[in-house]
Amino acid sequence: MIVAERKKFDELLEAVSTYRRVLVVGCGTCVAVCLTGGEKEAGLLSAELDIASQINGRDQVFDTACVERQCDREFLADLDGVVGQYDALLSLACGAGIQFLAEKYAQQPVLAGVNTTFIGVNQDVGVWDEKCRACRDCVLTLTGGICPVTLCPKGLLNGPCGGTIDGRCETDPDKDCAWTLIYRRLEETGRLDNLQPIQPPRARSVSNLPRRQIHAAYERRYSAHE
Repeated sequence: MIVAERKKFDELLEAVSTYRRVLVVGCGTCVAVCLTGGEKEAGLLSAELDIASQINGRDQVFDTACVERQCDREFLADLDGVVGQYDALLSLACGAGIQFLAEKYAQQPVLAGVNTTFIGVNQDVGVWDEKCRACRDCVLTLTGGICPVTLCPKGLLNGPCGGTIDGRCETDPDKDCAWTLIYRRLEETGRLDNLQPIQPPRARSVSNLPRRQIHAAYERRYSAHE
């Protein structure tokens, strides 16, 4: 899941300061799971902004809406009949959702209410750990399901480095060395042979951004328009 955190309240208050009517738009998927931008969080933020505007003597109106996914046009259509009533939209979706909202309603100022932090997993109540960098060249089959690009501060594809100390990382003694974890996992599952091939360095001289992915079943459909 994509993990995000709400921006500091003072920053949000400043962002909405010049708009009289603001719609706080939540997203019902990832940011809802990480307790940052779901329907409940959108309502709470709207109430906080309303109270602050009254304290500051501003004549502002803050309402809320929440869609299932802000990164999907099908769900954004639910907002078609209401966005025109507002001077600005304050999105609590991830960076992709914020951009998609701004693209669909280009006539409306769209403000970012959160900072997108990483792709991660829920470890406990209110705790998320980064697990994936979306590097587009996954080595998890070879590394026992443990990502060295994410978990190793140096992003080593061939490890461990010389800084491993009793299975801990030299950059932070409280963190396990990613490659020690990989070795142990492969040993437990009888796959230590996976460590023998040397992984070649990745080509970073040429970047093709932003990236696009088209499912193989739809390639003919979209190639016809090119």
